Formats: sequence, C-alpha cells, structure tokens
Amino acid sequence: MSSKKYRSKKSRTRKKKSGTQNGRVIAVGGGEVQLAFRMPQLLAATQGAVEAIAAEAGLLIMKALIDEEVEQRAGGRYEHDRERETVRWGAEDGYVVFSGKKVPFRRPRLRHVDGGEVELERYRMFQADRRMEDDVVRRVVRGVSTRNYEGVIDEFCEGYGVRKSSVSRHWKTATAKDLAALMERPLDGLDIPIIMIDGISFHDYLVVAALGVDSEGKKHVLGIWDGATENSTVVKALLEDLIDRGLDPKRNRLFVIDGAKALKKGIKAIFGKHAAIQRCQIHKMRNVLSYLPEGQQARIRRALRAAWGLLRYNDAKKELQKILAKLESMSPAAASSLREGLEETITIHRLQVPHELRKVLRSTNPIENIFSRTRELCRNVKRWSSADMALRWASKMLLHAEKKFRRITGYQHMPMLIETLKDIDKKEDAA
Repeated sequence: MSSKKYRSKKSRTRKKKSGTQNGRVIAVGGGEVQLAFRMPQLLAATQGAVEAIAAEAGLLIMKALIDEEVEQRAGGRYEHDRERETVRWGAEDGYVVFSGKKVPFRRPRLRHVDGGEVELERYRMFQADRRMEDDVVRRVVRGVSTRNYEGVIDEFCEGYGVRKSSVSRHWKTATAKDLAALMERPLDGLDIPIIMIDGISFHDYLVVAALGVDSEGKKHVLGIWDGATENSTVVKALLEDLIDRGLDPKRNRLFVIDGAKALKKGIKAIFGKHAAIQRCQIHKMRNVLSYLPEGQQARIRRALRAAWGLLRYNDAKKELQKILAKLESMSPAAASSLREGLEETITIHRLQVPHELRKVLRSTNPIENIFSRTRELCRNVKRWSSADMALRWASKMLLHAEKKFRRITGYQHMPMLIETLKDIDKKEDAA
C-alpha cells in the first residue's frame, strides 16, 4: 500500500473518531462551528430522538472547541513546523460534565517537545466541578431531592457521577460556598436604616436571622447564625459580625426584634442611643395570650390589635394601659408580660411612621415569610444531621429567595422615617 493511500485511510479513520453515532464536526474556524447529521436518522426520529441528537450536538460543540485549542497550540494535523513547542500525543479516555452528569469523552493529549504534559484549558473548563455543582444546585433548589436526582436529569446520553453520594457531595460544596459568601459579604456599601432580627425555628434547629431594609425599601439578608436570640453569646457575636463587615454603629437605625431580652440588651450595649427598638407586636401578643384561658384570649387579642392600630402614640399608649388594668385582675402573669416592653411595642407610633409603612415594621413577619418559603424548598430533606447542614441549606435558599425580593409596602415613606431617625439620639440625650 502506498504512503498516500495509507495517509488517506488514516485520515478517514481519525475523522470518523471525531464524530458521534449520528453526527460529526465538519468545520471549525472563523468564529463558527459547523456540524453535520445524517438525514435518515433525523427523518426516522422516534419520540425523543430529536432531543438525543441535540444532546449529541452539545458534545460535538465541546469537542470542536477542544480541538480548536489543540490546533492553536500544536498547529494543524500533519503540518510540519520545526519551531513548534507543543506536539500532539494521542488521546485517552476522560469525561466532561454535560447535562448535570459526567459523560465519557475521548480527550486529545499534548506534550512539550522537551517532555511534559500540556493541560488543555477548555477540557478542564468542561470538566470543572463547578459545572456539576451549578446543575445540582439549580435542580435541588427547584425541589428535586438528591435521592431522585439521577432520575430527572437528561437521559439522552450515557453518563455517571450522579449517584446520591456524588450529588450530595456537590450540593454540600456549593452550599458551603454560599454560606461563606453570605456571611462574608461587605455591608459598608448598603444604606440600611432598618434591621430586623428574629430567632427562627428551621426544621430541627434554631437560627437567628438578620434582614436589612435599605433607604429604597429593598430587603437584604444580612446573615444567619446558629442559636437563639435569648443567648447573649449568639447576640453579641452576630451584632459584632455586622459591624466587622461594615455596618456603621453610629448610624441611627430602627431595630425590629422578636422581644428577647438578650437581644435588646446587646443592641443597646453596642449601638446605644443610635438605636430605636420596636418590639414585634405579634410576639408580644402571643406571650400575653399564652397566660390566659382560651375563653378570654379572643377578647384580649381584639383589644391589643385595636390599640396598636391607632395612629397616634398617646392614644395607643392609653388603650394599652387600659388593657393592662384589665389583665391585672384576669392574670397577673399576662399583665406582667404586657407591661414588660410595652413602650417598645409602640416605638413606630412615637416615631410617627406612616400607617402604610407601619404595617410592615410592626413585626418581624418579613423574616418569617422568607423562611416559610425556605422550609418549603427543603421539604425533601428527611434527616437534618447538624446545625451546619441547616445553615448551609438555609443560606442557599435565602440567597435564592433574595433574588425575587420585592420592596416593602410603604417604601415611598422611607425618606420620612430616615429624617425622623436622625433625631433619635438627640431625644435620647434629652431623656
């Protein structure tokens, strides 16, 4: 056999290897990739075959991009160049991440002329764990469990690396990065006049969440911590963390809290006269009603709602004092609960916050609302092994929810509230 025939046969063999069962790359260059597919397979497509061919097209594009990098580094096949520093060195079995799983891939190899493997950047890019992590995150956030992941991904090309243990590993890596990103992102670039802090029951664990509202009424998740607001150590750590990340402790702010004494004490110790504290009216109502018989709860609930619904500070305080007098004879424990922090339940009245905005700032419900959605997204988790796992899942879901946050109701009145807050330190001095 002549050398010309031998080269022709060899060329045809290599050309066949560059394709798939139904298609192949016919040209790469000029910023374009051209693919060819056999018409009979397209015309005789049964249900799902078109999708399978589309999957093959994706793999062919990956191959075309890798082959182009090879040609850029080693020149065209059969081209002789004595100054070339990189040469082709056969191929070996490998894989790329495609459609959420690892797909077998025959990768070309390059070597330096003086020895040593040359890494192909595009191959490493298609093989990167981040591609797998992103796909796992995208599906799990939409409710796919790690147990069922393998059954819902694209089955049009064979792959591996989608077992429960592998998916869980990628999910753990991705959520750990998100938790670190959430707890380390700077706050000095945010104009935050309102901070809400609440202790939330997240499945089997208690976490403390902080939500900031900026001057335009947009919500921002400031952080989550393991523990409860009754724990002074946790409270101190979270407040100091906010300051370390850029929160100005001398900026006058409104803090809406769940009512824990340790949280109030910590805010006053760190922010002092620059902090106005609004106690969550819903938490306070629950505490008061918990001391009353069921038959008396409805009447006191209506009375509390009516008092807090009044527009003027003096009117609201007068009504609350009437309720307090009634409770003295009904339940001293309930009266004591209402008396403790009564003034702080009407801070928004004292600041003359407009009624529309007051409906949002009267409680820590905005935090509970975003966590209710977060719990729903985590419904497929059957066992919570640690607080770290709870924080990782919560951080991922909170960051996902944050992208869809809307501005709070009454955000148009934020400038008025900010102007009022500028004087609270002066009023504290006068008091």
